[in-house]
Amino acid sequence: MAAPNDLQASAAERHWLAHVHRPGVPQLTVRAVLAGMAIGALMCLSNLYVFFKTGWSMGVTITAAILAFALFRVLGAVGAAKRPLTALENNALTTVASGAGYMTGGGNMAAFGALLMVTTLRPDPVPMIAWFGVIAALGVFTAIPIKRQLINREGLVFPTGTATAETLRAIHGAAEGGAGAPAGAPGRDEGGAQARALGLGAGFAALLAFLRDAKAAWMPFNLPASIPVPFAIAGRPAADWTLALKTEVVLVGAGALMSFRTAWSLLLGGLLTYAFLAPALVAQGLVTSVSYKAIVGWTVWPGAAILVASGLASFALDWKSVARSFSGMARIFRRRGAGEAEDPIDAVECPGWWFPAGFVALGPIVVLLMVALFQIPLWAGIIAVPLAIVMGFVAARVTGETDVTPTKALGPVTQLIYGVITPGNLSGNIMSANVTGGIGLHAADLLTTLKTGWILGGSPRVQFYAQLFGVLAGAAVVVPAFNILIPDPAVLGSDAWPAPSCLVWAGVSQAFAGGVGALDLYARSGIGAGLALGLALALLERFAPRGVRHLVPSPSGLGIAMVIPGSNAVAMFAGALMAWLLARRRPDVARRFVVPVSSGLIAGESLMGVVVALLVVAGVLSR
Repeated sequence: MAAPNDLQASAAERHWLAHVHRPGVPQLTVRAVLAGMAIGALMCLSNLYVFFKTGWSMGVTITAAILAFALFRVLGAVGAAKRPLTALENNALTTVASGAGYMTGGGNMAAFGALLMVTTLRPDPVPMIAWFGVIAALGVFTAIPIKRQLINREGLVFPTGTATAETLRAIHGAAEGGAGAPAGAPGRDEGGAQARALGLGAGFAALLAFLRDAKAAWMPFNLPASIPVPFAIAGRPAADWTLALKTEVVLVGAGALMSFRTAWSLLLGGLLTYAFLAPALVAQGLVTSVSYKAIVGWTVWPGAAILVASGLASFALDWKSVARSFSGMARIFRRRGAGEAEDPIDAVECPGWWFPAGFVALGPIVVLLMVALFQIPLWAGIIAVPLAIVMGFVAARVTGETDVTPTKALGPVTQLIYGVITPGNLSGNIMSANVTGGIGLHAADLLTTLKTGWILGGSPRVQFYAQLFGVLAGAAVVVPAFNILIPDPAVLGSDAWPAPSCLVWAGVSQAFAGGVGALDLYARSGIGAGLALGLALALLERFAPRGVRHLVPSPSGLGIAMVIPGSNAVAMFAGALMAWLLARRRPDVARRFVVPVSSGLIAGESLMGVVVALLVVAGVLSR
């Protein structure tokens, strides 16, 4: 007799097949693939820009869904689209876009940037495209054996996937099953309003960015990059300590999309770092000049320690999720007995044998690239892939339960392991962690979009194909775009490109590869203080009384604040404050428009930033 959990799972899957699944409805059409790859490529460019400014990659699926809705509405109006985009077609499209847009996450760009910073090694573009693409594809295959357990049987919420499903229903006027509504339905008006809001935000941000960043003799004027504030710190203008009002609305948009607690923690950390800690460091002679790069050369140590300690502590405190990941593996890989009936859902799910086939096909490629590109010993590379897949299983479950993929914890764990088994190999230390982070992120990303499809009745197998199309587009775009935006590694860690995550990954790799003992006494003291603070904040997040937990500073906010300019923290807090106030006063307006307007600000400025960089390369604009 089957276990109760299996009986419940079978009942849930039979209900889904009978009442939710929509066979025969167009999903992964040619136009969905092409539009998804194009939108995903744009989102990848946007995320790349935002990543080097803030250290975060923004969510893709909801923005992509609104953009796709708007695109096909325009195409329909001019007669270029014969039929409207359906909710399930948009779901497949956003799956493609997500696979491409998240190519900046999972430690990919943090690792690539850190690699340049600590080794000045810049591998040729084609091998790096293959590297990121193969890691991401392996992450997609890793999602196959755990999908039914996490989504069908346990029903993990995957909050972003659930929110995307509700967004698709709203903008398409979808009924319970996920079908698109006829023209003129309320959902279409909702989608049109959100699309217009996104477009207005993007247009404003793009114009502002061009007027600020486009330097040429024919430009009548340029807007200032920042506005100084009228006070001094330690006898010097606040702007010297990186505290100013930036005119980069991409930061405002990013702040509006983060939690208010994270945002005020950023502001608190920025003020403590640049108004108090930095002047003290200069006065003591530990920092020799008043500049962002000089200051962050010291503050990266406590900042990275806060992030690592809090990430590992939170991961350890979620030990039940980790335990469930391993205890559920027996069910995941259980083979059907000879007398068991064929499972009807097998016709729409990805076959189980695809996972080992993907592992056998892609695993050796990852290992060979590790050896050829980063001088990682063959035996160490062979260890990396199965280790990363196991951690990918864990990351997927944590994402399903919390909506946070724990790359900040899993990356340093891998760096620690490789610091022990391959001491002194900086490039190997960084890029082995990239394998773990990349596989974990893309497994979690596919499962997030599969949750959307589960709610709307989409085909899991179709979404698997869609994610691979997105991975192909993202890998092809992200490496050339990186090389255009970051032509010289020296710009990383500067006020223009703070690249906080790159600084953290580089710092962790140096500490683990060379040993903390190789650092000077003050850096070690900073690391010790950061570890203690990160651990304390993680414990307070979990065990403080519920009524006061919102008053506990976010360790992510504090840690990142120590490695970005103070002006960035101010701008992101401003965006979060506006979104928070709007949510309190006009919650319905905030629910409808904060995401599209903020996404428009991010997309408009970041894409214009890429355009300006291309025009500089072409000689049309000057640096």
